[in-house]
Amino acid sequence: MREIYLNDIAHGRSGDKGDTSNICVFARRPEYYKIIEREVTPERLHDFFGDMVKGEIVRYDLPSLGGFNFVMRHALGGGATMSLRLDSLGKSMGSAIMRLKVQVEDDEV
Repeated sequence: MREIYLNDIAHGRSGDKGDTSNICVFARRPEYYKIIEREVTPERLHDFFGDMVKGEIVRYDLPSLGGFNFVMRHALGGGATMSLRLDSLGKSMGSAIMRLKVQVEDDEV
């Protein structure tokens, strides 16, 4: 086993709806889908983002697209018109998640 950044096997985008942030993560290759499915869980994202995400995180699996959509409630300090955060729209959260470290077998990547 070794540790790599999610960015090595995935790419993504993020956005917002009010105080809810969503991050889409897509596998760079079909064989990386299973790694992301195993390693990138709502629990891991709660640990990764810490107090920034105060509500639940729900993962929607999109196997036909090779990706996942993570919906994170109460994650933007009230949303664009209410938040004092520099990134009140959650656009940087998609980039931030790419720094998540994931465990892979040597023959997986």
